[in-house]
Amino acid sequence: MDLSVVIPVKDEAANVAPLVAELRAALDGLLDYEILYVDDGSEDGTAAEVARLQAEAPHLRLLRHMRSYGQSAAIRSGVKAARAAWIATLDGDGQNDPADISKLWRVVLTAPEPPPLLIAGYREDRQDSWRKRFASQIANRVRRRILGDDTPDTGCGLKLFPRSLFLDLPYFDHMHRFLPALVLREGGIVRSIQVNHRPRRRGVSKYGVLDRLGVGVVDLFGVIWLKRRAARPHLFNEVSPDSKIAATSASTSVVR
Repeated sequence: MDLSVVIPVKDEAANVAPLVAELRAALDGLLDYEILYVDDGSEDGTAAEVARLQAEAPHLRLLRHMRSYGQSAAIRSGVKAARAAWIATLDGDGQNDPADISKLWRVVLTAPEPPPLLIAGYREDRQDSWRKRFASQIANRVRRRILGDDTPDTGCGLKLFPRSLFLDLPYFDHMHRFLPALVLREGGIVRSIQVNHRPRRRGVSKYGVLDRLGVGVVDLFGVIWLKRRAARPHLFNEVSPDSKIAATSASTSVVR
């Protein structure tokens, strides 16, 4: 399998069927893929809607949290359960365009294998209220200046990365907002690609401006601490049991 599409959702029943249809139109014949919805404690019919669609879309999977643990926890649950080596994430509200996944995938096909790569969507023409756009502009400027991640839009839900890379990152609540800085901390590369952004047509947003800014400031200090404590050992090639260095080490005695 080439790609696992992980979609964290909470109370997005009306958006499930349209988004699944768009994903199938964008990816059928292009990739061997699966769609993995992670229902983060929804109180509407989100889980039932995903289950209904599974009859006609066998590559559609559903995970459920018993209660809401937040978007980062939902993404992590999806990545851990994913079957593919590459993960695409996108929001379940329909504002990310599934057609852009192929644009991000082309970057993977042309990129050198090492080091690990995060491809982040960039919503240059963001279709949100002026309050959300203004708050995001401030948050992005502060974050880029302090963390030096050189990423214009860390809040875009559309991202593509290796499963193994994500599982190597330190986990904490709201970590999805700082993926570029965390990947750079691991010695990886971050590339931002301009993507389409659409207005929300169904349902309501689960986030407000003040709560995003509030947790963002607190988490920012945590990421600063993580960056300062980063340690990336440079390893030699694996040593086989019959190699000279192994034999030398084995014959060395300890004098007490």
